[in-house]
Amino acid sequence: MKGISFSSDDEETSLEYLYSIGLGHAKRGKPKDAIFYFDRVLMVEPTHTNALFNKGNALGKLGKYEEAIKVYDMILKTRPNHAVSLLNKGLALHYLQRYDEAISCYDGILSQEPQNANVLYHKACSKALQKKTEESLALLERAVVLNPEFATNASKDKDFDILHDDERFKALVA
Repeated sequence: MKGISFSSDDEETSLEYLYSIGLGHAKRGKPKDAIFYFDRVLMVEPTHTNALFNKGNALGKLGKYEEAIKVYDMILKTRPNHAVSLLNKGLALHYLQRYDEAISCYDGILSQEPQNANVLYHKACSKALQKKTEESLALLERAVVLNPEFATNASKDKDFDILHDDERFKALVA
């Protein structure tokens, strides 16, 4: 609107309002609508970490993994240890079957949080799809010891199809 200027407090309030609308759309399973609002926030504040992160998530929900990776990279440029961005970038790379790159993201987190069961589980998935059975089982075992829910997850996860006949896998998920 011409002639109207906002104080920085008004602008911040407006940005957070737009961001919260985007979050609402994301939570209701409307990623395209969410991206619309996150983009509005990013037009004013291009480094708004939460808007970037949630835009990346919404792009992932739409199967736009390459675009999601670019968004996560924008966060990682200024916050290289942003664990959730590293994890989600790794997942996007995994879905693109770029397992070595995904594992590199997971390793970035594990170097700071070696007992992160979620990351260990996803690294085990990538290793399984690379047909690195021993490494996959060792990682999965660590994840299950830290969080037994991962045994149930693994028993249903197609990433582990190659391991379903392995006795050690059967013992882990039993």
